[in-house]
Amino acid sequence: MKTLFRNATILTMDKTHGSSAFAGDLLVSNGRIEAIGPNLAADGARIIDATNKLLMPGLVNAHTHSSETFLRGRYERMPLEIWLLYAYPLLMGPQVDKRLVYLRSALLAMESLKSGVTTLCDDFFDPPGHDIERLACAFSAYEDAGIRANVSSAVMNIHALDALPYAREIMPEELKAKLDFGPPMTATAYMDYCDTVLSTLHGRANGRLRFMVAPSAPQRCTADMLQACYTLALRHGVPMHTHVLETKTQAVTGPEFYGKSLVAYLHDLGVLGPNTTIAHSVWVSDADIDLMGEAGCSVAHNAISNLKLGAGIAPIRRLLDAGVHVGLGTDGLSSNDTARIFDVMRVAALVQSASGPDYGDWLKADEVLTMATLGGARTAMLEDVTGSLETGKAADLLMLDLKSIAFTPLSDIGKHLVYSENGRSIELVMVDGRIVVEDDRMTLIDETEILAEIRERMPAYQANHAKLERANAIFEPTMAEVHRRAALAEIGFNRYVASGVKR
Repeated sequence: MKTLFRNATILTMDKTHGSSAFAGDLLVSNGRIEAIGPNLAADGARIIDATNKLLMPGLVNAHTHSSETFLRGRYERMPLEIWLLYAYPLLMGPQVDKRLVYLRSALLAMESLKSGVTTLCDDFFDPPGHDIERLACAFSAYEDAGIRANVSSAVMNIHALDALPYAREIMPEELKAKLDFGPPMTATAYMDYCDTVLSTLHGRANGRLRFMVAPSAPQRCTADMLQACYTLALRHGVPMHTHVLETKTQAVTGPEFYGKSLVAYLHDLGVLGPNTTIAHSVWVSDADIDLMGEAGCSVAHNAISNLKLGAGIAPIRRLLDAGVHVGLGTDGLSSNDTARIFDVMRVAALVQSASGPDYGDWLKADEVLTMATLGGARTAMLEDVTGSLETGKAADLLMLDLKSIAFTPLSDIGKHLVYSENGRSIELVMVDGRIVVEDDRMTLIDETEILAEIRERMPAYQANHAKLERANAIFEPTMAEVHRRAALAEIGFNRYVASGVKR
């Protein structure tokens, strides 16, 4: 099946045109972009009149967690260390059933696609174990919805109290006794699991769905686990996706546990390289950034989540100048509350003006657009597949109405996309050459039925989760004290707008 977009305004985001739009046609054939140019011919193609329409690459969500999808709108005014108690409880209840795993992934995919995200990186986390049938439920949801996705099965094998500074010292003994998680997963066992996933689920849906290796964070995984993960990532050409230096507590963690920053620790282990994608990277020092640039690693910048959890403002200009690849992520729907990358684009651009008075260092719209498209694709190691409109690449694209309010009056398309658009102008979304959203309607799955089933099942789910919240509240004083002590620590630099801390 061929599709010809006739008389469009085209924003390719490739190295030749960047964010400069031009008029032309775009031809899609067999899931790929066959040609871009004026007056293209295509016998037998579906012709879409794209007059007064913008064609642009689909957006890439470089970091999210489908496990949080049902926790939208539930929390506020919590730093990460406290929020984790409730979103990812230490005292866990029974796992949600497989149908709920499918539904939460489908809901994430639907919101993503309808808001212009054609590729997402789902750091799937499903404690207490790793079950390939449960992971397959997420893959199935993404396949059915038609989205492109990298999906992990995140691992940690260090006790929660040994991944936080001060925690064992602060927590009462009777509470520590409640946290018996059994023997940790070994690197060998996780590699066996990953090998099975790579041989069965990886490459599903015509290569649209891929597996990524995900040690949760350097302080949450043993050295041999980190090294095994990176070796596997290199062997299969996939990302090693991990969380590093999201909060000041984590900035304190490295020197406390390893005598060096967490970035330096990764570097010294030999696992900081082109296949390393770091979520957050807020509390990185200049020395860390230099190491990251030299390694050619990537960062998934989660501007909204970082603000909601009070993590601070990431040094994005410094990271870009050092040569670090930067994409944009929403993070999960519990620490962001939407899956919209358009929202993240606007916040990511604007928040940098609060990082300092040197306005020459503030981000430009075209830089933010690059992060949301080709930069995000690079963090997913998919830059040769998606992220720009180029001949031979997958036809992952959006068509927006240039006569909508967000583009009226029309000035600079790139600036409108970053500062004015929120996804409401989207008329069509295509992934791998298939139209998956048209006229605000999912075309491959029944959105109405899925939403109705979710609403029917949510009262029981929410009641069960509320029980977990009450059970885990006993640990909040400990986590609050960990956060307070870390906030008072002097580490030589600051990522907060205000540095004052109550003592």
